[in-house]
Amino acid sequence: MRVILLGTAAGGGFPQWNCACALCVSDAPPRTQDCVAVSADGEGWYLLNVSPDIRAQILATPPLRAGPGPREIPLRGVLLTDAELDHSLGLLLLREAGGLPVWAPDAVLSALSEHFPARSIIDGYGGWEWLPSSKVAIDGLRVSMLPVSDKRPKYARTSTEDGPWVVAYRLEDVETGGVFVYAPCLKSWPEGFDDFTRDADLVLLDGTFYAPDEMSGATAAEVGAQLAMGHLPITGSLAKLRPGPRWAYTHLNNTNPVIDPRSPEHAAVLDGGASLPLDGTEFKL
Repeated sequence: MRVILLGTAAGGGFPQWNCACALCVSDAPPRTQDCVAVSADGEGWYLLNVSPDIRAQILATPPLRAGPGPREIPLRGVLLTDAELDHSLGLLLLREAGGLPVWAPDAVLSALSEHFPARSIIDGYGGWEWLPSSKVAIDGLRVSMLPVSDKRPKYARTSTEDGPWVVAYRLEDVETGGVFVYAPCLKSWPEGFDDFTRDADLVLLDGTFYAPDEMSGATAAEVGAQLAMGHLPITGSLAKLRPGPRWAYTHLNNTNPVIDPRSPEHAAVLDGGASLPLDGTEFKL
């Protein structure tokens, strides 16, 4: 199984266009919005979330570019962990794909139809399938999901759907046994997550924030605004990492000091047994 990190930043990317915090005006390496591509054979590729940066991410990743035929593309489907805009807006940019299967939790499929009409827009281009993530079918990969959060996106706060609203995915290569867990949005360290990540070769974790009060210190955001965003800070997850898997953090917010490779927080993550890979990093499992 090949895993390519197309983007590793939270919504807005890094630097964020409307922010002049110390990090956004620094020379720390830029990052596009969180998105991953996986393949069992190196020919057919599946996207885990679809960021608003997906066009640039595809063009920057040779295995995802069109060819050899003039309209042949290697994309075979999309798996959504949630309905947040930074994970689903990219669907609109894939409208010329000729149709793809999209797997997501039932609440997410409902939100994309009733509250943010992405489905009706994209369906006008034909060939799209909208399927529950409990029934993912991918040749060469065995996929399972774990509900991890009940956080709804802002645009769907009036939804009556119970959820789950956010899931993590576990992908196992049927031939090699390699296991990849993708969990970019964790409200907490959920029950069953230790078993879900057991024997995994790579776990990509929610690294949105380093500390629970980070935004108020970096951008003078209101106290409580960060908590409402539903992301377990790295200080709450790093101590839970155990030997075995390769642990890596993604979905880094523009206020997160680990973005700066020279920061003590970046060093603390490395010392804690995890990595902070940049866009374009590839893993083979």
